[in-house]
Amino acid sequence: MSMPPPSHNPQPYGPPPHNPYAGQVPPPPQGFPPQGVAPQGVPPQYPAPGAGSWGQPPMPPPGPPAKRKMPTGAIVALVVGSLALLGGLGYGVKLVADGTGVTGSFPEATHRLVVPKTLLDGSYTLTKDASDTEGKEVEDTYDPTVKDAKAAIAQYSGPDGAVLVVSGFHGRIKNPASTRDSILRGAAKDKGSTLAVPPKEFTPAGHGVTVSCQVTTNKDALGTATLPMCAWGDDNTASFVAVVTPESATADPKDVDLAELAETTAKVRAEMRKPIG
Repeated sequence: MSMPPPSHNPQPYGPPPHNPYAGQVPPPPQGFPPQGVAPQGVPPQYPAPGAGSWGQPPMPPPGPPAKRKMPTGAIVALVVGSLALLGGLGYGVKLVADGTGVTGSFPEATHRLVVPKTLLDGSYTLTKDASDTEGKEVEDTYDPTVKDAKAAIAQYSGPDGAVLVVSGFHGRIKNPASTRDSILRGAAKDKGSTLAVPPKEFTPAGHGVTVSCQVTTNKDALGTATLPMCAWGDDNTASFVAVVTPESATADPKDVDLAELAETTAKVRAEMRKPIG
C-alpha cells in the first residue's frame, strides 16, 4: 500500500497567528511622541546634556563642588611660616624707624607681656614659646620710637584644630598707634601675602584700647590660606593676634568677622599684659 505524500507545512500545528506589530517599534503611550521624534511643529534637535530624551525626565544639574577643608597640619605650617615669622613684626618695626613720632619723651615702663601656659580662659594651650629665639630679631631691630624692647612670641592650639599666634613685645613705646599700624603693614608685605581686607579699627567695650584688624591671603607650596589678624599698641605693649581654624583658613576673606577677632584680641591682651613689679 502506498504512503500519502509528505506535507509541505513544516509546522504541524499550522501557521502562528498574525502579529500586526511584528518588525515594528511598539507605539508610544498616548500623548507622547515616539523617541527621537520631536512633537509636531517643533524642529528636531538633540536634547541638552542631562536633559534626557523625549518622554524621559531630565537629569538634575550637578551641585556645587564640595568646599575644600585644609588639613590642620597645613594650617599650622602656613601660620608658622607666614605669621610666626614675627608676623611681619620685625619688618614692621623697621618701617616705624622713619622719624615718625620720634619727638617727645618716652613713657614710663609700667607693664610687660608674659607668655601664659593657656589663653582665653584655658581654651588655648601653649605649644611653642619663641620669645628667646625668633624674638631676638625684634629686640635687636633699631627703632628710635621704642626703648628696651623684649619680645613675646608664642603659638597656641585650641579646639577643633584652631591655632592662635601672638607676636609682640613690651618696652617703652613713644608712638603706640604708629607701632600698631606698622605691625599690620609688615604682615601684609610679607613674602607670599596679599592684603584682602584693609585694616579696620575697633574699640572693644571694657578694654580701653583700640584694636586694628585686617585679612591677608597667604600662599606657599601647601596652598593659599585666609589669615585674619588684629594688632594693638599702647605705651608699653604692642602685638598682633591671629586665630585660624580649618574652616576660616578656606573662607572668603570678606566673610571674616573682624569685630569678633578684635574682641578676642582684647581678651588676649588682658591675659598677657601684666603690671611690672
